Amino acid sequence: MNFVVAEPDSGQRLDITLAALTGISRSQARRWIDEGRVRLNTGACRASQRVQTGDALEAEPPEPLPSPLQPEAIPLEVLYEDADLIVVDKPAGMVVHPSPGHASGTLVNALLHHCGDLAGVGGVLRPGIVHRLDRGTSGVLVAAKRDAAHGALAQQFQDHSIERVYLALVRGLAAESGRIDRPIGRHRRDRKRMSVAGVGSREARTEWRTLQRFPKSERSLLEVHPETGRTHQIRVHLASAGLPIAGDPVYGRHRSGPAPARPALHAHVLGFVHPSRGDRMRFESPLPPDLAELVAALERRETT
Repeated sequence: MNFVVAEPDSGQRLDITLAALTGISRSQARRWIDEGRVRLNTGACRASQRVQTGDALEAEPPEPLPSPLQPEAIPLEVLYEDADLIVVDKPAGMVVHPSPGHASGTLVNALLHHCGDLAGVGGVLRPGIVHRLDRGTSGVLVAAKRDAAHGALAQQFQDHSIERVYLALVRGLAAESGRIDRPIGRHRRDRKRMSVAGVGSREARTEWRTLQRFPKSERSLLEVHPETGRTHQIRVHLASAGLPIAGDPVYGRHRSGPAPARPALHAHVLGFVHPSRGDRMRFESPLPPDLAELVAALERRETT
């Protein structure tokens, strides 16, 4: 697996960078480095070493261990599939990979059943996973079926060359457009949350433009373009700008007015270069029924 460090990650620890590129945990990244499976600019390296823009990383994953995860016959809405990758339309409520409290019923369990052998692709506990969507977020997601495809897609995410467009229904009447450039890190008191004033913050940038406003309900429908991919980035950034996502129980306090049973955030577009063919691919997912019905209700209210 070969990667090139992009400018946004310059100055970051090697183990953190490797974990982000490969989809493995930070502790697993440290083990790879300690075992001599990672080379930085063709030389030996340490987990605490700082990487710089243009640095070349080479990683040799260990032989895959038998996966403790069980395939499950969970229906998937497949938008595209070939020998290298699979693109799915993830429903809201589905967790992407197993975690404490979610040992089954995840997208990974479904992929293991649908795709068959994904052993070792991106890590034993997250086979095939290149990027994630929050449990409550619906929309387009790509997973890798081969190590080479995983590495190539992960590099595109690190280079921020992936096209990502989200639709978000927010509380408040938004301006025509906006850009948020505020670092995001772990919340100082609540480890399950992220914050623009958090610990270990990394640069994060989000652009948005308003598609519709609903003055009677004080809601706005936004098209959101995240330039970086930090955890909870869109939810944190919009909340910090006074435009919390409707239905978000973590970053948006409840107020009166229409709200869905989950954060009103949808991954609408995903575009990338195919890892082996080199052609540009682009996939779209329309608003799912729950959000489409909510927008329709807001539109009706404006006309009464």
